[in-house]
Amino acid sequence: IKFRRRQHRNGVYTEQQAMRRRHPLRPRAPALPLLLFLAVAVAPPPAAAVGVNWGFAASHPLPAAQVVRDLLLPNSVPRVRLSAASPDALTALAGTRIAVTVGVPNELLRPLASSRKAAAAWVHDNVTRYASGVLFEFIAVGDDPFLLNHGQQFQPFVVRAAANIQRALDDAKLSSKMKVVVPCSSDAYQNTSTLPSKAYFRPDVNKTMVELLPFLANHSSPFMVELNPILSFQQKKNISLDYYLFQLMSRPISDGHNKYDNYFDASIDALVTALTKAGFSDMDIIVGRAGWPTDGAVNATSAIAQSFMTGLVNHLARKSGTPLRPKFAPTETYLYSLLDEDQHSIATGSYDRHYGIFMFDGQAKYHVNLGQGPMALKNALDVDYLPSKWCVVDNNKDLSNVSSSFSAACSNADCTALSTGGSCAGLGWPGNVSFAFNSYYQQHDQSEESCSFNGLGLITTVDPSVDNCLFALAIRASAATSFHPTFAVLWILVSVCIYSLV
Repeated sequence: IKFRRRQHRNGVYTEQQAMRRRHPLRPRAPALPLLLFLAVAVAPPPAAAVGVNWGFAASHPLPAAQVVRDLLLPNSVPRVRLSAASPDALTALAGTRIAVTVGVPNELLRPLASSRKAAAAWVHDNVTRYASGVLFEFIAVGDDPFLLNHGQQFQPFVVRAAANIQRALDDAKLSSKMKVVVPCSSDAYQNTSTLPSKAYFRPDVNKTMVELLPFLANHSSPFMVELNPILSFQQKKNISLDYYLFQLMSRPISDGHNKYDNYFDASIDALVTALTKAGFSDMDIIVGRAGWPTDGAVNATSAIAQSFMTGLVNHLARKSGTPLRPKFAPTETYLYSLLDEDQHSIATGSYDRHYGIFMFDGQAKYHVNLGQGPMALKNALDVDYLPSKWCVVDNNKDLSNVSSSFSAACSNADCTALSTGGSCAGLGWPGNVSFAFNSYYQQHDQSEESCSFNGLGLITTVDPSVDNCLFALAIRASAATSFHPTFAVLWILVSVCIYSLV
C-alpha cells in the first residue's frame, strides 16, 4: 500500500520527514517522554539473538527478493522467522547468512501428523532443497496451535506432526543443523492472576504438554512462547500502560520476594513457573513473537509501538534476565513483525493486521534497532505502485441502500482501520463507505468492475485521504504470492503421492 509516492532521491528520509511526508500514520499519541527519545538516539545494539517475524498474509506482498535486498540486509537483521515455507523467501535468503526459522501452518498439522511420508516430503521440498544455501535454525511446527480461540482444533496433531518432522530431519541427516520447536501462545499458561508464581498450563493443554515437553527435552529443543502484550493490556484493566512499555514504575508488582516492573519479565517467569510445575524447570526459552500494533484499536499507534519495541530491544541487550532466571534472558526473541499483512486473521483483534515495523510497501513506521544501530531504518526502494487512482462513494447517487455494499466491501477487503481507536475511526458516514470501497478496489488491482458497487462507486484521481486516515494505493501484483494454507494441503497430498512412487 502506498501513501506518498515521491521518494527522496537517495531513498532515505529523516525520521521527521518520513512521518510528515510518507505517512503521518495514526492519530497522534501523547508525546513520549524525553528519556525515551534519548534512549532511541543512544540505543545499544540489539541482543545478538533478536530477529523479526516475516509473514505472507498480504494481498499485494512486496517481492521476497526486494524484502531481503532492501529491508533485511541493509538493516542488518541477523535472523528471521518465516510464517510459512515460502519458496520465494527461501530462495532470496540463500547465501545471506541470515538465520532462518521456517513455520509450518496449523492447516498442515493434521496431514503431517497422519503420515511420515507427508513429513518427509515437506522436509525434502522446504528444507533439504534449500539447506546448502539457507542457514536454517528452527522449524516451528504450528502457528499458536494452543491459542485459546482455537480450542482443541489443532492440539491432537501438534506433537505427532513435530515428531514426524524430526524423524524426517534425522533421515535427511539435517537434525544436527536445526531443531524442531512448537510455538505456544502465552494464554496457554497465564492465568487470571498477574503473579508469575501462580501460573500453570491450562488444564485443556496439560495432556498435550505431557507429550510435548519430553519431546523437546529429548532433542534439546527450547520452548517457544508467543507474547501478545496489547491483548494482555486490554484484559487487565488494573495495570498501567507503563508496565508494558518498560517505563519506570513507582510501584512494581510484588510476587513474594520478587518484583516485576515490566510485562515481558513477568510473562517469562510465568512460563518458567509453569514449566517448573510440569517438571522441566531448566528448559531453554525463546520468544517467537513480541510486538505492538500501530492501528486497529485504542492504544495501537506508532508512538506506542516504538516505545514498546525500543524498551524491549534495550532490555534484551542488557541481558539482565528475570527474577527467576537472573542473567539468563530468553536465548532468542523475534520482534513481531516485519510488514503489515492485510489478509491476516483478525480473530484476536482488528490490530492483528497492523503489527508491521514497516508498512507493507516496505516504508518504516517508526524507529527500532533491528541491528542497524542508531541509524534510521532503510526503506524499500523503487516500489512498483499502481496508478494514483482511488474508488470512493458517488455522493450524487441515492445512498439509502449503500450499507449492504459497505458490508460486502469490508467482508472481502481490509476495513480494520475503521475500528474503534483506529486511524480512520473518525471518518463518519459516508467517508467510511469510501474507505471500504477503496480497500476492495485496491485489493482487486484497481479493476473497473471492482469499483461498481451497484453503481455507487466512483473512480477518482484525487487522493481522498483525510488527516491521519490514509486511503490505500496498492503496489503492483508480482510473481510473489501470499501463502494459502489450502494450496499447501493440496501440495502435501500431491507430494505424498509422488513421494510414494519414487
